[in-house]
Amino acid sequence: MNKKLPGIFQPSMRLYFICLMAFAAATFFFGAHNRILSAAEVVVLIFLLVHSRVTSKRRAEKLLDYLESMSDGLDSTIRDTPLPVVIYNTGTGEILWSNDKFTAIAGVREAFFELRISGVVPSYSGNWLLDGKNECPEPVSLGGREYRVYGSVMLSDREYIATTYWVDVTEFVRVNEEFQASRPVFAIILLDNYDELLRGMSEKEKSVILSDIDEKIRSWAGSSDGYLCKFDRDRYFFIFEEHHYSGFLEGNFSLLDSVRSDVGAGGIHATLSIGIGKDGATPNENYRYASLGIEMALSRGGDQAVVRNKYGFEYFGGHTQQIEKRTTVRSRIMASAFWELLGDASAVYVMSHRLADFDSIGAAAGVCCIARARGKPVHIVVNENRNLAQNLIETLSAAAEYRDVFISDHDAILEADSKSLLVVVDTNRPDIIESESLLLSCQHVAVIDHHRRAAEYIENAVFSFHDPYASSTCELVTEMLQYLVEKTGMLQDETSALLTGLILDTKGFSINTGSRTFDAAAFLRRSGADMTVVKKLLQTDFATATARYSLMCVAEIYREGVAISSGGQTRNKISIPQAADELLGIEGVHTSFVAAQVEDEVIVSGRSMGSVNVQVILEKLGGGGSQSTAGLQVRGSDVNTVIGNLKTAIDDYMDAEEKRRKQKK
Repeated sequence: MNKKLPGIFQPSMRLYFICLMAFAAATFFFGAHNRILSAAEVVVLIFLLVHSRVTSKRRAEKLLDYLESMSDGLDSTIRDTPLPVVIYNTGTGEILWSNDKFTAIAGVREAFFELRISGVVPSYSGNWLLDGKNECPEPVSLGGREYRVYGSVMLSDREYIATTYWVDVTEFVRVNEEFQASRPVFAIILLDNYDELLRGMSEKEKSVILSDIDEKIRSWAGSSDGYLCKFDRDRYFFIFEEHHYSGFLEGNFSLLDSVRSDVGAGGIHATLSIGIGKDGATPNENYRYASLGIEMALSRGGDQAVVRNKYGFEYFGGHTQQIEKRTTVRSRIMASAFWELLGDASAVYVMSHRLADFDSIGAAAGVCCIARARGKPVHIVVNENRNLAQNLIETLSAAAEYRDVFISDHDAILEADSKSLLVVVDTNRPDIIESESLLLSCQHVAVIDHHRRAAEYIENAVFSFHDPYASSTCELVTEMLQYLVEKTGMLQDETSALLTGLILDTKGFSINTGSRTFDAAAFLRRSGADMTVVKKLLQTDFATATARYSLMCVAEIYREGVAISSGGQTRNKISIPQAADELLGIEGVHTSFVAAQVEDEVIVSGRSMGSVNVQVILEKLGGGGSQSTAGLQVRGSDVNTVIGNLKTAIDDYMDAEEKRRKQKK
């Protein structure tokens, strides 16, 4: 084997010795009284130069022997390869050897000596080798080019030595970037309050406002050189390339604010919903993503953009107050469909979210009334030890019709068969329901809910009465009751339970209240709901009241109008949402958040008068709800950590709102 090594092993310290020699010479000629010292310096420098060359030669021979011991002929194989090669110590990062091709791509003339790989290639990390991989996961930039790095690791003298090969993939990376930037993105744009906006307007006025909205949409889309097509009276189809998406994102989909400035005859502002599909494997998948996006936007109240990609959903907008858009026609259709669905069920099980409250138990009682009128056995699945409506459960359980209605999820799983119908009320999220096992056990699932749809929702439901414009789930169930059950078939306790849930969710008809809400309340009152019973159900005991005011006492104003209470450990779960409600009664407070530790989880309740969307804030932390009422349950954490994350989410939301207002001006 050739013992002559490449110049990489010769320490390039000649320049340093020349400089030192020059200084010694200058000292000799310009400092006569120090000539003896200068001569000594020259002798020492010559000795160091000779010693350095001898040491370098020995080191090179030692390394060559090591390379030769790894594999017969390895030296010539690595040296003669057309690829740039570098060998380094993974522990210290010190370069042990490299061929001329690697020296060339590194852009240096002199050979490396006692340099670290990170000093030569700052963007390179060799962690992938230690993880047992043979290929670097990402291209590495070096000298204005992109390289795919391959390699392996060997153990020598308790040190790991890495041998890496650098393949130039610059053209591939550029073509791939161009391909990714030019991928099509599909969007569906919907004027989601078309009928309400144009109601009461003359044909001329309709033409003017629709023309203005159309011009704003075309102007917004025109910046991308995409294709925009209006395919229905209130729908547009828009295709653009991926590299324009960041521009729309930075503008926070300004089209939403732009169109909102158009006002109809009744003072209703025009609102758009945008569904965007991207990252799909095929154009058909992108279109399906866009359709899911627009469906999600509508289910969350409209006036927002929802992006659906291969990873999930992203939400933008959703700042305006929801406007009631429901009609009696839809309620009648949904009631009829639910009645038919009950006819095929062998038994009915009603379940809500964990920590069931008055709205969920009241709605469940309404479903029980419908199932009883249909002649079907019915059960309410609830954890009687962990809920926020214990007094309502006890009141209903006292009635003969509810003697064996309340059961545990374990009993429900054992009793349910292939024809059983599971009705999920007051939630659409599978991760917060009372029992995920029961959900998976039932083939037929119906959902009745008024909360905005989350990224993860119950899919493939055979029946879904989901309306984010409703004040409560009790309101939706009451509307179905009007078409399905005679007044004589309703128990007073059931109507009182429904009215209690409706009053609680509307904070005494002060929040999220529309004309349909009062219609539902009036129907329940005519059907026998007792306000005295409702008042008693809404009463709290002394311990709960004390816990509620304890949480309020530690509240602070975090940002203008936003109050946060970070209570400690409490056993009284119901005091948390009650404290959040009470904080809204303080002058100057329009939004409140209350967090407390309950056993092994942190519970957060958020309330708003409407100017701040608490659902968007808590959704970032894994919670959900509606614009003015939202909640969060976090396991395995503590109050301080959750409060810290909550404050960050509030800051992000408020800063985005401030930025949006400035852009609007």
